[in-house]
Parts: sequence; structure tokens; C-alpha cells
Amino acid sequence: MTKINKNDIVRLLKDQVKEEISKAKTAYESTHSLATSSEMKAEGKYDTRSIEAGYMAGAQKKRIDELELEMGLLDEINTEHDATNVSVGSLVSIEYNSMERLYFISSTSGGSMLKLGDQAILVISAFSPIGSEVIGLEVGDEFEVESSKETRLYKLKSIQ
Repeated sequence: MTKINKNDIVRLLKDQVKEEISKAKTAYESTHSLATSSEMKAEGKYDTRSIEAGYMAGAQKKRIDELELEMGLLDEINTEHDATNVSVGSLVSIEYNSMERLYFISSTSGGSMLKLGDQAILVISAFSPIGSEVIGLEVGDEFEVESSKETRLYKLKSIQ
């Protein structure tokens, strides 16, 4: 496996979250101003536009809070740990069905696909089926993950 700077992976993940936060804040500000606008004053007992806009603003604010929590979790990832056992912050190569793929183990942002140079890296949560099975393993260890159709056998090829 080519040496990849894991800090670059975390930086890319943070950039994605920052962009999402920015978009969510813009949407929240727009919806909040609409909900509190005098033009949204109810014109009858069945006119709930203002209430609905308020619900939407509340949901958008909750999303901002979740994204800020996600940013905090990304800040806590240690990429400078011992590479003998897999942990959060590890970059691992896992073989399944004679194919090797790179996975970055994270506490958040699972499912993100990143491209660093010519390397495709799938970010998986430590709480995902593969992530939870691979934590603590060493190079050469095998593990199984059950899917709805089959039990898959994986092999840990390298840890960085």
C-alpha cells in the first residue's frame, strides 16, 4: 500500500462537513427569517405557513448542531497511533473476494468516498459492520461479516 497522509483524509472530511455546515446555515437563516416575517402572519385559522416554516427552521438548526458535533468528532481522530492494531484513525487495506480496498476507520462520516491521488478510500464508521469487526485486529487476521444474503470472509492486508 502506498503511504498516504491520514491527516489529508481527515482534512478532506472536515472540508466536506464545513461545506455542509455552511449550506445548512444559509438554509436555516432563510427559513428562520421567513418563519418570523410579518408577511407570514396567519390569514385564518387554517393558515399554518408560519408554523411549518418554524418547524423547518428547527429541523435545520438541529442538522447544524449534528454537523458541528461531527466536526468535533473529526477533531478528535488520532492519526498518529501505533499501526499494529486497527483503531479509529487507521487506514487499512482489506481483501474480499480477491480484491483489496482501502478503508479509513472513523468515528463519523461513514460511507464517504474520498480520492487522494490515484487512491480511492472508503471512510467507514467504527460502528459499521466491517468497522466494528476490524477494530483491534492485526495484519493477516481474518474476520466475517454477515449480510442479509451471505457471510463474507475478509482479510486484513495492511494497517497504516
